[in-house]
Amino acid sequence: MRAPAFRNVVLTGACGGLGSSLARQLLADGAQVALVGLQRPVLDALAASAPSRCAVYTPDVADSTAMQAMAADWLGRFGTPDLVIANAGVAGGYDTAQADDLAVFRRMLEINLLGAATTFQPFIAPMRAHGRGALVGVASLAGWRGLPGNGAYCASKAGLIRYLESLRAELRGSGLGVCTVSPGYLRTALTAGNRFAMPGLMEPDEAARVLLDGVRRGREHIVLPRRMGWLARALGALPARLHDAILLRQPRKPRLGEAGSTPIPGMPPRHD
Repeated sequence: MRAPAFRNVVLTGACGGLGSSLARQLLADGAQVALVGLQRPVLDALAASAPSRCAVYTPDVADSTAMQAMAADWLGRFGTPDLVIANAGVAGGYDTAQADDLAVFRRMLEINLLGAATTFQPFIAPMRAHGRGALVGVASLAGWRGLPGNGAYCASKAGLIRYLESLRAELRGSGLGVCTVSPGYLRTALTAGNRFAMPGLMEPDEAARVLLDGVRRGREHIVLPRRMGWLARALGALPARLHDAILLRQPRKPRLGEAGSTPIPGMPPRHD
């Protein structure tokens, strides 16, 4: 028997592959959805399928003032959400020896880690007053253990995992659940330029379906796909020297400006 559908949802990162899939499935279920992202035409196209049940917002998720304004508008128009998904995220290679990459590190932390806190903060009090709801943070298996050439992304997602653990403990008994989602490789723009093997590559529509089903059922940890969690744990059990030797044989994630890299919002284009 399927768990009840969510009726009022705030979704960041709604422009991306997973975000767009989540938005379409939630709207198909009849939910009211706050579509939060940076690509207005993409958000408008999603909202066109159910204009009376959507609002489109384009704040920088790291800007707490802008996020609070978004939340106040949504709460005033549609009421308290029963699901908030902090899905906004960016990825890219990182080299500590390169001074220019320090700005990439900072921006990645702002979006991937701080962005989750600015997304949740305005909604926790009203959701707690209602005594129900779910907060979902989309982390990554890359947050389970560091990967060579990917230090900024791994650090941001590891930090997000620990933040979500802390928030989950704080909200025990309040009626609010906290779910940590750790995707492996999804077929999205963030992975399109990867030059290394991507075992378990998952389509975003399937990932969105599994994610929403798991959250409805009250799961606190979701790995996409589940078998990638087993592989990550097996690799993590190896001695560090052997683990590193295996991964060092793989090509690295493209840095900002390199062929195959994806833009990072708030960072000027770079051509290395």
